[in-house]
This record gives sequence, C-alpha cells and structure tokens, in this order.
Amino acid sequence: MKMVLDPSANAEMRDAAFFYEGCRDGLGQEFLDAVELAFGEISQRPMIWRILKGRFRRYLIHHFPYAVIYSIEDDTIYVVAIMHMKRKPDYWQDRVRDK
Repeated sequence: MKMVLDPSANAEMRDAAFFYEGCRDGLGQEFLDAVELAFGEISQRPMIWRILKGRFRRYLIHHFPYAVIYSIEDDTIYVVAIMHMKRKPDYWQDRVRDK
C-alpha cells in the first residue's frame, strides 16, 4: 500500500522534528525515525490500529507525545495529521477529503 501525507501533516512532522532538535542534538532525528517506524508498521498492518473517528485510525508514536492519524482509501494510506496528543483533538478534521 502506498502512503500519502497531507501537506499539513508533513509540515507538522517537520516542525516537531525541528522543535526536538532544538531541545537536544539528535532528538529531531530520533523523532523522524520513530515516525518512519510508525509508517512502516501502519503499512504492514493498517487495519489493527485503533479507530479514532469514522474511517480514521490512530497510531501512537513510540517515545513521543504524537500520533499518526490516517485512513485507508482503496490501496492508499492517507495520513491526515501527525498530531501532538495535547492539542485540541479534532483540529485535523477540516483536512479530510470527501469521497
């Protein structure tokens, strides 16, 4: 299955990595590695992660307070957000593509 990131999700990922890198050298890369691990696990078993709302699922990123919010659309995993878990929980919903 191919994975497509919403441009806003991609920006969230970059912003978080930049923030963590500013906290400690190498921590930004650790965050990106954890996100890559998440993408790999989601790609291998997209249906096992918790349903968050409607067709959207949530994968909690290991060792960081972030989650990958995604849906499965035909043969594509659509990542709508790389969400900080302390933010307003539904902020990403305006990004949802209608089918």
